[in-house]
Amino acid sequence: MRQEIRLAGYGGQGIVLAGQLLGKAAALYDGKEAVFTQSYGPEARGGASSADLVIASGPVDYPLVTRPDFLVAMFQEAYERYRPDMAEGGLLVIDSDLVKPWPEEGPYRRIPATRLAEGLGKKIVANVVMLGFFTRVSGLVPREAVETALRSSLAPRLLELNLRAFAAGYEYSSEGGSAPLPMPPPEACAGKASARTSPER
Repeated sequence: MRQEIRLAGYGGQGIVLAGQLLGKAAALYDGKEAVFTQSYGPEARGGASSADLVIASGPVDYPLVTRPDFLVAMFQEAYERYRPDMAEGGLLVIDSDLVKPWPEEGPYRRIPATRLAEGLGKKIVANVVMLGFFTRVSGLVPREAVETALRSSLAPRLLELNLRAFAAGYEYSSEGGSAPLPMPPPEACAGKASARTSPER
C-alpha cells in the first residue's frame, strides 16, 4: 500500500524537519519504505515550503508526490496552493490559527498548533505539535516510532520540549477537530499510478 503525504507551510516553521522525522519513523522504526523530498519558495525563510513523503509497505517505484492522500497545511498560502492537488477523499489537516478553509471545504481535522506551541513557551515547536496531531489522526506510523525518531534526531537540550510538544499535539486529537476521515482505500492509491506522469490540476 502506497500513501502520499505533503506537509506545507512557510520557511522557518520547521516543515522539512517534521517531514524528515515522520519519514525516519516510518523507515527505521516501523519497518516501512519511505522516500522524502522537499521544496522551497523564492525566499528560504517566509516563502512557501513543503515536505513530501511517500510511505509504502514495499519498494517505492515512483518517489514523487503527485496526488497527496494527506495534506498538512500550516499557512494560508500553502493551503491554497496545494489543496487542489489532493486525492479525492484525502485527509486535510490544518493549523486552525493560520489557515481558513474555503467555504466549500469538506471534512477536515484542525488544531491550533501555533497557539499550543506558544503555551509551551516556544512558538518554534508548532511543527512538532502538528506532527503529534497528524500521527494520531492519520494512523500511518505508531506514536512510539515517531518518539524514537525524535530521540535519535534532536540534541539533548531540545528533546524534552519537543517530546512535550509532540505529546500536546497527539493528545489534542481526542479533544478537538472535526470527525476523522477514513483512510483512503488501497484501490484509490493504486489508481493513481496512471496519473503520476501527468497529474490532473
